[in-house]
Amino acid sequence: MMYNVCPQCGLSRADKIIDPEGPYAICPECGARQPFKRLPLLVVGGASGSGKSTACQHLMRTGMPDVVLLDSDILWAPAFDKPEEGYQSFFEIWLRLCKNINQSGRPVTLFGAGLGVPENLETCTERRYFSGIHYLALVCGESELRHRLEERPAWRGNRSPAFLDSQAQFNEWFKAYTGHPPIQRLDTTNAEPEETARRVARWIHAVLGELPHEGQEDPPQER
Repeated sequence: MMYNVCPQCGLSRADKIIDPEGPYAICPECGARQPFKRLPLLVVGGASGSGKSTACQHLMRTGMPDVVLLDSDILWAPAFDKPEEGYQSFFEIWLRLCKNINQSGRPVTLFGAGLGVPENLETCTERRYFSGIHYLALVCGESELRHRLEERPAWRGNRSPAFLDSQAQFNEWFKAYTGHPPIQRLDTTNAEPEETARRVARWIHAVLGELPHEGQEDPPQER
């Protein structure tokens, strides 16, 4: 509820009016202006098996003190399993959490499959509290993706033909995406987990302005 509750009238509204000059979140009921930190959100998406969770865990172990690293699976619950609403409540709760974390002065890098699809976040009410959302998709060759999923423990339920096909199609969707906002892509087909994590870290630093954009080692773009 933090930053959605107006300190003046007490009304809880996520749809506050944003004045970027402050920035301020303006209560639509009483007009109270509440200052807040409007930081970017970084999202690392991709199909299951592309390397998201492994990269996140590696970066957590090695440490990235300037950002908060989170895997979106930690909040998943049956209550969010609502395909009829496009899983909107799951995306909204994640944006609300990241917005509140941002108030500590550290931006969030969020790893998650569906969160990597811009349409899922850009239409959310809570999207307005971020200066921008930057997207990176981990992709790989189809045979390698299927191999990784088939090698997972049986209890994860990742070996069924239907699931393998769905993730292969999702992987291809990321490869073919040319929409706006853009998604940068990183091919993990032949990369060791440590190399993938290093390049994700480099992307994070570049987005946050800690590395020059000209001449840097960008993740390769799939054509």
